[in-house]
Amino acid sequence: MHAFTQLHQQATPLVIGNVWDAASARCAEQAGYQALGTSSAAMASLLGYDDGEQMPFQELVFMVRRIASASSLPLSVDIEAGYSPVPEVIADHIQQLAELGVVGINLEDSRVETSRNLSDADEFASLLFKVREILQQRQVNVFINVRCDAFLLGVDEARAETIKRARLYQASGADGLFVPCITRADDIQAVAEAIRLPLNVMAMPDLPSFEILAQLGVKRISTGNFAFERMYTHLSHQLTTMKQHGSCATLFS
Repeated sequence: MHAFTQLHQQATPLVIGNVWDAASARCAEQAGYQALGTSSAAMASLLGYDDGEQMPFQELVFMVRRIASASSLPLSVDIEAGYSPVPEVIADHIQQLAELGVVGINLEDSRVETSRNLSDADEFASLLFKVREILQQRQVNVFINVRCDAFLLGVDEARAETIKRARLYQASGADGLFVPCITRADDIQAVAEAIRLPLNVMAMPDLPSFEILAQLGVKRISTGNFAFERMYTHLSHQLTTMKQHGSCATLFS
């Protein structure tokens, strides 16, 4: 966990290899990535579930066990909103993953019911504080990367809302802040300068280059489930082309 934490203090951002199974973990390791992070959306889709904690937690544990067995890289796991509103249960889930060798988790401040909605900031901060306290009592050391979904959900004054929440989460025991869908340079810099936590952003079509992100204060970059989606778009195209042409040649071209 200490080594994983140090990766968030490099001069150049830590680019996480987002994976969903053992094969993708091996690909990321062979490509020279320093650490792995699971994509909950990709993993759920792989197993035939919708995103938003529709995949049973024990199936997530099975997939994490296979990923951990396939790679020696530090592994962080996306546990969405913790698979429970109860801090003791969330801590149980994190401990179960830590016993598999997981060194970090992502915990998000929104929940999916009929739709995805932001949790109350104070309530989430209190939940985070209790989870961290329980883990400390159990001597379970993991890097808690808190995902703030203000930009993802397009809330009004997303920058101000993110900074407000980030400061609350920082005081409640977060080790890092993940802000998916933030892309404007001025927003990124403002959030990075407002907190001591290492800032994590996610790949988007208009996200600045890694070099610029480093200058703006970004310490970690995630690719989310986009590599997974691109891979299966390519597979769908290959299968369709093969069927239409009546030939297997497309598999080898």
